[in-house]
Amino acid sequence: MTTGFDDYERFDATGLAALVRSGQVRPIELVEAAIARIEARNTELNAVIVPMYDAAREAARLHAGNGALAGVPLLVKDLVSTVQGVPTGSGNRLLRDIPWPRDSEIVRRLRAAGMVLVGKTNTPEFGLTPYTEPEIFGPTRNPWDPTRSPGGSSGGSAAAVAARMTPVATGGDGGGSIRIPASCCGLFGLKVSRGRTPSGPDRGELWNGFAGEHGLTRSVRDSAALLDAIAGDDVGAPYAAPHAPQSFLREVAEPPGRLRIAFSTSPLIGPASAPVHDDCREALARTVTLLGELGHELVEDAPRIDGEACAADFLTVLAAQTRAAIEWTSQLAGRRVSSADYEMTTYTLGLLGRAVPASDYVLAIGRLQLVARSVAAFFEQHPVLLTPTLAQPPIEIGALQPLPAERAAMRSFNALGAGWLLRLLHVTRAMAAKNFAWIPYTPLFNITGQPAMSVPLHWNAAGLPIGMQFVGRFGDEAALLRLAGQLERARPWADRRPPERAEPPERDVGELPGRGAGEPPTVSK
Repeated sequence: MTTGFDDYERFDATGLAALVRSGQVRPIELVEAAIARIEARNTELNAVIVPMYDAAREAARLHAGNGALAGVPLLVKDLVSTVQGVPTGSGNRLLRDIPWPRDSEIVRRLRAAGMVLVGKTNTPEFGLTPYTEPEIFGPTRNPWDPTRSPGGSSGGSAAAVAARMTPVATGGDGGGSIRIPASCCGLFGLKVSRGRTPSGPDRGELWNGFAGEHGLTRSVRDSAALLDAIAGDDVGAPYAAPHAPQSFLREVAEPPGRLRIAFSTSPLIGPASAPVHDDCREALARTVTLLGELGHELVEDAPRIDGEACAADFLTVLAAQTRAAIEWTSQLAGRRVSSADYEMTTYTLGLLGRAVPASDYVLAIGRLQLVARSVAAFFEQHPVLLTPTLAQPPIEIGALQPLPAERAAMRSFNALGAGWLLRLLHVTRAMAAKNFAWIPYTPLFNITGQPAMSVPLHWNAAGLPIGMQFVGRFGDEAALLRLAGQLERARPWADRRPPERAEPPERDVGELPGRGAGEPPTVSK
């Protein structure tokens, strides 16, 4: 018996699929290679929380596809994408044991494309934080430095791809949740335009249209091929992005032409005085130089908005969405819930959401839509905007957790159900300042619905990745993918990988005792 595909880590997903189509490797060999790496590396990183090994082996043995990604192992973020018969835990105590009745549309399309699901990845509760440290599963760690965060909320997916468990994992982005972990883990991460990918059949829009699903990859072409597989509205979608004229995968090889690119390190949302680390400034300066060498026109400029007011309105919407998530989980669980069923910060934010009048919520949405209009006008003059993805390199695990005094205050609020007191203390702006200081560049483009990507163009002296964010006009993922392809050819990053740690054990294909979807996952606590 073979022991899997020894060269598994040398290839991206597109390359592995080509080997499957040519008959040089079997899907079961790729699945066993993925399982071996998950088992060897997950104890340290805690990226995969729901293994689906038995189902993956069965799907690989029955595999008969020839698509651009057919036969490739895939991990799915445990938040929005649902898998029939498997819980979608969303980092929550109530949901972790409730099986979902059917595949989401994106999962259905991934299966139709021939990809093989091998497990689900860690995420913060309801995807609320830019770090991945849920209480029920424990923190996911960054493969480049396990003392550091992989970001969030798609941190489990990013850590798994960076550690070469699978070449692709799905993610969702409602405030930067694909781009943040892509930056932290040295990956390519594309947030798609609003309505580009489906959210059905069990959801309408996600977070008032702020969020959308796509994936994290090591190569640009894998991201494009994944988008080809899942893009397009589904039945009953509330809206759809403009039709793409050709395959996104074909766009990657096309020259981008000479672009007028604005660039800035000034924070876009949150406190204007938020510090920007020298490593991020240096990375942007080097990127500007590279773009100039490639023939692009560079202009130092950025949209002018009230970043603090915008952040407060964003948090108002997020608080309302969090309260809705609490009510929704109560319905799914079939019982009345309490603060004990949620993490402290989640429940506190939900109290704030309950205290916000409906008129305040609608007014916040209206103001954010006006911000989106003003930002769109900026992009009439500048087809692309460049910023650092984050204001700091990857932070340490726990760095953004509430301080003891903050936890004590939230405990009191939660016990009293005192949402009104949170409003009285103007907690909205205080919470916004703390949350957005690390991520002042990404959430604005969830508000506007524009496509944006984090490109791994820089590593600092400590060996930590520093991503660069490029933002395009609404509906124009093609322009970003053409630019990303050019950057990847000019400054390839695929050979950069985290320090070697545990090696995958040798296993015989088809003779491995696997953990089923309903069995306990291996997680670090």
